[in-house]
Amino acid sequence: MPGHIKLTKGAVDPDPTEFLVPSIEMKRADQAKPYDNKKSVWIPDPKTHGYREGILESGEIDEDPACKCVVSVGHEKFTHKASEVGRVNPPKFEKCEDMVNLTFLNDASVFWNLKTRYQAKLIHTYSGLFVVVVNPYKRYPLYTHRCSKIYLGKRRNEAPPHLWAIAETAYRGMLQNSKNQAMLITGESGAGKTENTKKVITYLAIVATSSGKKAEKKVSLEDQIVATNPILESYGNAKTSRNDNSSRFGKFIRIHFTTSGKLAGCDIVSYLLEKSRITEQQEVERSYHIFYQLIQPYGDGIGGGLREKCRLSADIYDYTYVSQGKTKVDSIDDNEELEYTEDAFNVLGFGEQEKFDCYMLTAAVMTFGGVEFKTKGRDDQAECEQTGPDTFPGKAAALCGVDSNAMIKAFCKPRIKVGTEWVTKGQTCEQAGNAVGEQLLRCT
Repeated sequence: MPGHIKLTKGAVDPDPTEFLVPSIEMKRADQAKPYDNKKSVWIPDPKTHGYREGILESGEIDEDPACKCVVSVGHEKFTHKASEVGRVNPPKFEKCEDMVNLTFLNDASVFWNLKTRYQAKLIHTYSGLFVVVVNPYKRYPLYTHRCSKIYLGKRRNEAPPHLWAIAETAYRGMLQNSKNQAMLITGESGAGKTENTKKVITYLAIVATSSGKKAEKKVSLEDQIVATNPILESYGNAKTSRNDNSSRFGKFIRIHFTTSGKLAGCDIVSYLLEKSRITEQQEVERSYHIFYQLIQPYGDGIGGGLREKCRLSADIYDYTYVSQGKTKVDSIDDNEELEYTEDAFNVLGFGEQEKFDCYMLTAAVMTFGGVEFKTKGRDDQAECEQTGPDTFPGKAAALCGVDSNAMIKAFCKPRIKVGTEWVTKGQTCEQAGNAVGEQLLRCT
């Protein structure tokens, strides 16, 4: 779910009520639903791999699991084992906020409850200690300052289900019990883990601000913690076949508070970074967002011409490593995302040189994909004759701050230690090309 929402001065903070609780009309319609407490059942639907509701004609569900049951759905009748048939919950449990309260807890009832709430734009549902959030792939006004006021200082049962209610519970538990709290955000690709992580951090920044007023021209710790997201996403997120903004790494975020509950710091540990994506992608996938941000037109206006400083051309297909799959994603404005990345670096206090060092090393990774090796005559020894300042090897070496001739020699004729002596090992073109990619992955 990439992108951002810009709130201009004077913009109306929308009312989130319709996205938190069902309307009176919905409740009336739910209560009017036909229901037989003894015969209304769920049976598997092989066409949709889900479930459908029917009427039990014969058989007993609660006695022998192997018992045959006949269930009618409309004008059709189906025979199932009793173990495959589940009871339907009474109408009063329609769009239930906490699924542990369901009279009949079975897979079909859970899926139905989540489906009906989702269709009613109620994407948050409790399941005991957990909250299930169904990704709407739309922007709902559920993460605004107005919405945060509904959950500030409230117990979980005092407000509708919401991700922020869990965050509030963890925050209050930390203060009251003086013990560390943990939140696990899990789900399959595209479920919304990245977005929900950002929302939790945003809420904690709201609830734990160190002061009511921000010092003039001074960046607050809360702003810095929130500003880590654009950079982490630029360097760690990519398009996959299922998700345009998929986190290709795991992260453990630890936020520190004072004894009074004010923000004191934050540290992030990343792990399992998908390094292979740096040098190759599938046809429908894309590499990390930062590569495509650096060649955007906006880059010409940052610091006197970012693209030129990074020695990059405007054509992404000049760079083999990052153009093997998709190069453009409709749901992502790379030009705008570069602005957010740039702003985030500034908020986090990166100096101009530090910032450009990050950009130039990133550009070097792209540029290394254009380094080519050839052989002369019958010799298998790899060589690279193009080492001038305007060639791919020359640009890559300059971006890394090393001598181009020494760099090429390291790829073509690396020195290895044999016993107690160092010897020079000849490389074929394939070996030299692989050495470039392997070195990049090792340094990432």
